[in-house]
Amino acid sequence: MRYLTALLIGLVFGTGIAISGMINPAKVLNFFDIAGTWDPSLAFVMGGALLVAIPGYRLVFRRQRPLFETGFQLPGTTLIDTRLVLGSLTFGIGWGIAGFCPGGALPALGTGIPQVFLFVGALIAGLLIARGVKMVQSQRQAAHAS
Repeated sequence: MRYLTALLIGLVFGTGIAISGMINPAKVLNFFDIAGTWDPSLAFVMGGALLVAIPGYRLVFRRQRPLFETGFQLPGTTLIDTRLVLGSLTFGIGWGIAGFCPGGALPALGTGIPQVFLFVGALIAGLLIARGVKMVQSQRQAAHAS
């Protein structure tokens, strides 16, 4: 049941991303081009998402735990540190350059456009590199501590 629920949620999300135009890099890039061909329609998409998400989170967090998990998976900190800022900058720059964010790129794979596959490949490579860097840092910290 857990996987079926995840599949249905993913289909709803992907459909919403496709209908909103967020899988179209030109539309996304025009959203960022405030001084040129600015297209504010994605602000309405994001605003609509917030209108659904905010009450949804309030409703869900009234429960002791999720339906199909033992507990909620929430960040352990609210600290704004260098890692968070650099990650946010990297995400924003990548979104502005490519016109894709991970949430929009995965449903866009269905279009068969080669640039989408290149972006998702680069995304996966970046995730693996970041995981490797984090592992090396953890090993160095453990070695220095002992």
